[in-house]
Amino acid sequence: MSAALYGPAASTAADREAQAPAAWVYLLRCADGSLYAGWTNDLARRLRAHRSGAGGAKYTKSHGKAAVRLAYAERCADKPAALRREAALKKLPKAEKERLAAAWAARSRLTLRMATPDDAPAVAALYNGYVTRGTQTFQYQPATEEEYRQNIAGVLRAAPFLVAYTADGRLAGYACAHPWHTRRAFAWDVETTVYCAPDCLGQGVGRKLYTALLELLRRQGYVNAIALITRPNPQSEAFHKALGFTRYGVEKNSGYKFGRWLDLGYWACALNPPADPPAPVRLRLDAAEVAAVLARKNEK
Repeated sequence: MSAALYGPAASTAADREAQAPAAWVYLLRCADGSLYAGWTNDLARRLRAHRSGAGGAKYTKSHGKAAVRLAYAERCADKPAALRREAALKKLPKAEKERLAAAWAARSRLTLRMATPDDAPAVAALYNGYVTRGTQTFQYQPATEEEYRQNIAGVLRAAPFLVAYTADGRLAGYACAHPWHTRRAFAWDVETTVYCAPDCLGQGVGRKLYTALLELLRRQGYVNAIALITRPNPQSEAFHKALGFTRYGVEKNSGYKFGRWLDLGYWACALNPPADPPAPVRLRLDAAEVAAVLARKNEK
């Protein structure tokens, strides 16, 4: 029977791209200003452990665990290299640790701006890591740079597409909005999206991007922002809840990827009161208005 009569083949566990083990050393700034040195193979997970106290170090538990923040991070070749570097960091005098932290903060300082099609290579590379290794997106095949050039240009016709770059030129994350549906009655609803580079998770990048995105969407006159979250993903759910989203439903067995069925949570945030009748959405904000919103975010 002709293959043209069938849909796509299911993604299996073997299709998931293997990821080389990461190894990091880091410094955490505690509530009293002290610096704690450690190593990990997952920065975001280790930060959560320190902040929650569930598996964090005794030192951070006794020094204001919830308030700890990343002050320095350095990628190492492997675990043995990370352990050696961790031992060296622990021996450094406080002044030298502070010097490392200050230099890292300067390199990592974020700047938010509106994307252009020229950002497509960096955005596609970031997104494709989630395509090939994660279930946050249901896409099977990596996106091409040309697809993202068109995507960025298409989004900007009616909504923001924000990118966050570090001072040393790395794309830390992006956030954008798409029409929720094509029917005209849905013109006041958007679907929101945010992705961060794996080594930038848990450091406030997503919050800075998303709060800027939601503020711009409010100014445009959109009424509802809707986010789709693959379950289980407690970190994303907590993130959206903290920013005013409410879960209003779960679609069971919504997608199949990497050899398993996945549920999909539907979350919504009310951006503006529903006027009767609503004014048309402003498809483009004034450049000065956008610049003012982003300037406030970039000052923080």
